[in-house]
Amino acid sequence: MASTTSYKDRNLIAVIGDEDSITGLLLAGIGHVSDNQKKNFLVVDPKTPVATIESSFQDFTERKDIAILLINQHIAEKIRPTIDKYNQAFPALVEIPSKDHPYDPSKDSVLKRVQKLFGD
Repeated sequence: MASTTSYKDRNLIAVIGDEDSITGLLLAGIGHVSDNQKKNFLVVDPKTPVATIESSFQDFTERKDIAILLINQHIAEKIRPTIDKYNQAFPALVEIPSKDHPYDPSKDSVLKRVQKLFGD
């Protein structure tokens, strides 16, 4: 019997965000550290290299235990080409605002795809 991962195995939310967003979500209870010390979040500050953000994005989207990946929209802009290429159903990708950067629907590539499907 082939080994497959069921959607039921996806029970974590991952986050790539600024310190305030991550802190709030960790206080809400989303934090998880696996047995091999893999976290389900990445705190991004102005000194965080774009390569680190892209690497974490790739890691989170390849993990079979993550159902949703939240990313601050202003951070998503730094890796927009990578995000635009992402087209998998799981983990679901959701761009969120941050305290200092409001949400701009015109920049959300997932929302653009949905609008295209509905002919808007």
